[in-house]
Amino acid sequence: MIPQKYTAYVFSCLMALIMSGIMSMVITLFNIGLVDGIWAIWVKAWMLAFVVAFPTITLVLPMVRYLVSLIVGKSTDL
Repeated sequence: MIPQKYTAYVFSCLMALIMSGIMSMVITLFNIGLVDGIWAIWVKAWMLAFVVAFPTITLVLPMVRYLVSLIVGKSTDL
């Protein structure tokens, strides 16, 4: 198991992996369609997208948490 102090990094990595994979596939299909070699084209795009997404998510995560705390009210449930 990974220590709990690394939660933000694990979250960022998984979020970046999933979102960059989905978005790169959608954008690749939108731009070039189902062509021969789409798998290789998509994987190359995914790798680049992940390299950008992981540090971006890691850097903006604290700001997003703060903004969410401003938008979402405190729970009064018991």
